[in-house]
Amino acid sequence: LDEALDVLAAGPPEGWVGARPVGLHLEGPWLNPKRAGAHNRSALRPPPMGSDLPDRLRASEGVRLVTLAPELPGALELIVELRARGVVVSLGHSEASFAEARAGIRAGATMGTHLFNAMSGLHHRAPGLAAALLDDPAVRVGLIADGHHVAPEMVRLAWRMASEHTVLVSDAVSLLGTPGFDVARLPDGTIAGGVVGIDECVRNVCRFTNCSIELAAAAASNAPRAVLGIAASPGDEIELDAAGGVVRTQIADQLVWEAD
Repeated sequence: LDEALDVLAAGPPEGWVGARPVGLHLEGPWLNPKRAGAHNRSALRPPPMGSDLPDRLRASEGVRLVTLAPELPGALELIVELRARGVVVSLGHSEASFAEARAGIRAGATMGTHLFNAMSGLHHRAPGLAAALLDDPAVRVGLIADGHHVAPEMVRLAWRMASEHTVLVSDAVSLLGTPGFDVARLPDGTIAGGVVGIDECVRNVCRFTNCSIELAAAAASNAPRAVLGIAASPGDEIELDAAGGVVRTQIADQLVWEAD
């Protein structure tokens, strides 16, 4: 954590032209080992109590978002403390029941991390975290629409239920854009991350749901800004064509990429 925050605080190298991170998303270490996904289980920890929470873990230091499992002992108190420090809390990597998930939301969580993935789901007699997230119109749901993390049919169902509350995420790892790969997996077959960009996720949502490009693009721009409370910057702009292809990217009023 200290190393990551130090790198963030140092800023980009001299002469850098391009996007800059708005902060860190800590996906763990307060996750349920039963829903660890590709995370190293030996690195997971129970929620810290009181003064054991690192002092630098606050929005003013660059930590903007934390994913945790609300059913873990001490998790609700941790949510309250993180919110007091200006950090947005998202629920994920969790075995939470519907009631446990609702308790996390009441404590201050306002988002769910990658809906359906690594969480208790939509069982008709035992609704879990996914059901609680979709049931609450005040909660945003992250959704990986790469066509592998979530089946297109489930993307369509989630979009029908919560399109205005959906935040498109790529879950991309370092293989992003590598030819010949459609998803990253561990040797045992566990999905370890996405390899397509957020622009392709926007196009996929249009294909899977038949929604407009405007609605899909809003889920990748307005929605994540709303989660973090970030105002739109008129100097930052991505122009898409009618099919959702990226035409150009402008950052701080400077053109940084343009299609051929």
